[in-house]
Amino acid sequence: MIKNKKTLVLGASTKPARYAFMAIEKLVEKGHSVLAIGQNAGEVAGIKIQTKAIPLKKIDTVTLYLNPTRQRDYYNYIVEAQPKRVIFNPGTENPEFYQLLKLNDIKVEIACTLVMLATNQY
Repeated sequence: MIKNKKTLVLGASTKPARYAFMAIEKLVEKGHSVLAIGQNAGEVAGIKIQTKAIPLKKIDTVTLYLNPTRQRDYYNYIVEAQPKRVIFNPGTENPEFYQLLKLNDIKVEIACTLVMLATNQY
């Protein structure tokens, strides 16, 4: 049995060609609880995409689909949520943010959420 890892998808999209969209679908398919924040409201796989920061409780993972410049707006939000880890998907690499997370005892993973899910490494 797979352990449910409550996950925030940051940079969520309603566009099926986007990796954030595919990640939400796969996370739901694998039985994880999903929260999603994106620029535009919408719904993917039954998950509502919020356009503003929402209260986070007991988050296991934050998976990023935002470029480093856009991530800055969420530094404090993510650190305060105290997730166990933050996944930096390809194109989201951000050494400045890695340091901040590590200082706050949050694990940094430079990986692809879709690959991790497909290979049961999530």
